[in-house]
Parts: sequence; structure tokens; C-alpha cells
Amino acid sequence: MKIAFDGKRFFNNTSGLGNYSRDLVRILATTFPENEYVLFNENQSERGKDILEIPNVSFVETSKGTMSRQFKMGIDAQKINADIFHGLSGELPLKWTEKPIKKIVTIHDLIFLRFPQYYSFFDRIIHFWKFKKATVQADLIIAISEQTKRDIIKFLKVPEEKIRVVYQGCHQAFKENQTEEFLSSVKEKYNLPVRFILNVGTIEKRKNLLNIVKAINGTKIPLVVIGKKTKYFKKIKKYVIKHQLENQVFFLENVSMEELAGIFKLADVFVYPSFFEGFGIPVIESLFSKTPVITSNLSCLPEAGGENSVYINPHNFEDIKAKILFLWNNESERKRRAEKSFEFVQKFNDVEIGKNLHSVYQEVMLK
Repeated sequence: MKIAFDGKRFFNNTSGLGNYSRDLVRILATTFPENEYVLFNENQSERGKDILEIPNVSFVETSKGTMSRQFKMGIDAQKINADIFHGLSGELPLKWTEKPIKKIVTIHDLIFLRFPQYYSFFDRIIHFWKFKKATVQADLIIAISEQTKRDIIKFLKVPEEKIRVVYQGCHQAFKENQTEEFLSSVKEKYNLPVRFILNVGTIEKRKNLLNIVKAINGTKIPLVVIGKKTKYFKKIKKYVIKHQLENQVFFLENVSMEELAGIFKLADVFVYPSFFEGFGIPVIESLFSKTPVITSNLSCLPEAGGENSVYINPHNFEDIKAKILFLWNNESERKRRAEKSFEFVQKFNDVEIGKNLHSVYQEVMLK
């Protein structure tokens, strides 16, 4: 099979959709090397350069023109005789010729419909139109969780039989055993506490960092936070200063993927009380790192966390505090949950994900 991909996120996004796109192409290219994988975009970047070095992965520059991604990319894929076009981020090109080509789109979440207050009216209208159009065009739809599948059925009115759930994995760095020397160098570079709890993700209201900070107030538990700052960060900083937590809450930036994997391994507990996620990759990253997880009992997070993660009501910081103290003060329980969760997270390894993706491709070719 020859599979064409919309490479915009693969080349342009540093996290989230970018990581999903790069991991998906890497997994397929290494698990099913008999296929040909072609990335379309207006240009390349340094991101994913290692993946483009895999013999069966190539780049094709999209034809020039206004809105070339929407009006040229699909036709370009047809010109190279691609069997399948896979839109990796909720969109498909708008223009095609009569030439046969199967279409698949991945939808990660419909947060803009569940939490419209986080989006402008214009953005909500555009997102809804693009997603709805893609689900109509697609021969099959990939949802990254059962939660997202339910949302696609509910909000976009898509028949259940058109949707396949294929979970995401995470970067290879989280599955590797870094040396003690490397971990020590990371700890020294970022001046990390001897023990700490960790939170990773964009510092935005939906991710609910403020309730973690409130939860550790009155304890001596250090919190390390890694993520891009938004306006919401000002609210966090104000609380930290007001309650004199400057020496307890540490914000890190410009952390490489390998360093991030090391910090996950160094942490005692990973805390992720998000109000809603399409999947929650940081949870998977933590489980592969053998670091126990405290996360929300909402949306897809129990799917990602499994039965040995600890679940909280994200609206209740006292509940978060109680669960943090429970794991912080109980080393044997941390180890037990970490080991059991490591067994569970193997369902998100590259081989399983590759098989599931490939089965969707094989299925769509028979439609």
C-alpha cells in the first residue's frame, strides 16, 4: 500500500498533534516496512528528520497556490497513486479528482464543543465545519479513545460503524532505561529537589494546575511543573506568591524529550487533574516511566491510567491533597502501583498500535 499523510502537524507542531503524527508514521514505517509512506506539506523542518531517513518514508512538497493544503494536497496524493490519504488532525483536503483514493481522518477530541468557553465563537464555527466535513468525506474515522468515539457520535452525528478506536502511544524516550549518570545530570542541570511530584502539560485552565498548587499548600511536598505558559499562568503565579510557595513550586521550560523522560523517572508521583482530555499522553508517558499516576476520574483518563492509577475529583483540591499524601508517604504502594501499571501500559506499545492502525488501512481498502 502507498499511504499519503497530511504532514502539517508532523513538521510544524512541537508537541501534541506533532508527536502523534511523528509517532504514527515512525511506528507504521518500522512495523510494516512493506508499505510506502509519503508526507505532504508546503515545506520540511528539522522535526521528524530522523523518520524521513527510514527508507520507506518520503516527503513531497504540496503544489503551490492559495490554500494549497485544502485544494492541492489531496489531488497531489492522487497523482502519485496513493491508495489511502490519512488526515492526522481532524481535517481532510476539500478538493479531489475522480481518481480512486480511500480517505481516513483521525479525530483527537472535541473539546471545542465540550468546553466552548475556552474558544472564540469564530474558532468554534471553523472547527465544527472542518471536523464535520472530514467525517462526511472519510471512509473510516479513527478516534484516539472510546471517549472521543462517543463524542464523535454525539456531537457530529456519525454512525458508530464508521469509527475505529486506535489508541496513541508515546515517544520512545519514555520506554528507554536512561543511565544513572544521565538522570543525575538532568537532576543537576534543572536543580531538581531530592523528591518531588510532577505535572506536565500546557499551563491552561482546563489542565487544572491551580488545584495541584492548592493541594500542596500546607505540605512540604515540592512540585515540578513543565509546560507552555498561557494567561492562566498569571493566576498560578499570583497564588504561589500570596502563599509563599516560591521555594516549593518549580517551573521548567525548554526541556528536551530525553530530559523530560528522565524527569518522569526521577519523580515520585505524576499528578494530572485535567478536567477533560481526548486521551492524555502524559499519563502513558508516566506509566512507561514506572512513575505512579494520580489523575481525574473524568473523560478518557481512566482509559489511559488503568485500574492501578489513583483517581481524584479534579474540582476538589482536598481530594487531590489526600491522594498525593497517600502516595507520597507510602513507598511500597508507589512501587506496587508502578509495577502493575507498567504491565497495563504495554497495550500502548508500538507493536500493538502498529497492528491496530494497519488493520484499519486493510479494512478501508476492502470497502
